[in-house]
Amino acid sequence: MLGGILIISGPSGSGKSTLCKEMFKSIDNSFFSISTTTRPIRDGEVNGADYYFVSKDKFKDDIKNSKFLEWAEVHGNYYGTSLDSVQKALNDGKLIVFDIDVQGFELVKNSVFSEFCTSIFILPPSMSLLKERLNSRGTDTKGSVENRIKNSKDELKYLHKYDYLIINDNLKIASGKLKAIAKSAKLKPESYKLKSFLDNWLKS
Repeated sequence: MLGGILIISGPSGSGKSTLCKEMFKSIDNSFFSISTTTRPIRDGEVNGADYYFVSKDKFKDDIKNSKFLEWAEVHGNYYGTSLDSVQKALNDGKLIVFDIDVQGFELVKNSVFSEFCTSIFILPPSMSLLKERLNSRGTDTKGSVENRIKNSKDELKYLHKYDYLIINDNLKIASGKLKAIAKSAKLKPESYKLKSFLDNWLKS
């Protein structure tokens, strides 16, 4: 059985990471796609587990050599997904979860893997709560928080292109919705074998 791709987007502070941790507890053979980035490594992060950390020169060389399924420049740094790793995971029947912005979503959705994709946009209940969460984290400067707020407003223009919207106002309910969508995402590629199935069924 072929695998599937679950694309998750949403602003920083929407609770994507927490929801995904809950999802992985009950969805077998699924994993986060590890992105390559040029941003500096943060305290507690591990190269090869959280991200693959590379220089901007290395990243640009990989772009020229068409090694990325998708890539984008976000907040002055580059982020991308290895093409080979996605193909291998799909062949192994795995559900690959992408935590990417709207630029990355459009690239993956319009790629050769489009038929494998299910997409979800996650939002907190309100903009005021999003601002509160970002400010309370203490990991970003005031200017960085303002930039993230601006970007989140821009990303909302793409909301109608996603398959699902989850409002993360209750962890248990939102987590249940995400798990249900993830399970269906693993079955989605099989629907593209429908014509072959019908042809064989009619001949039987």
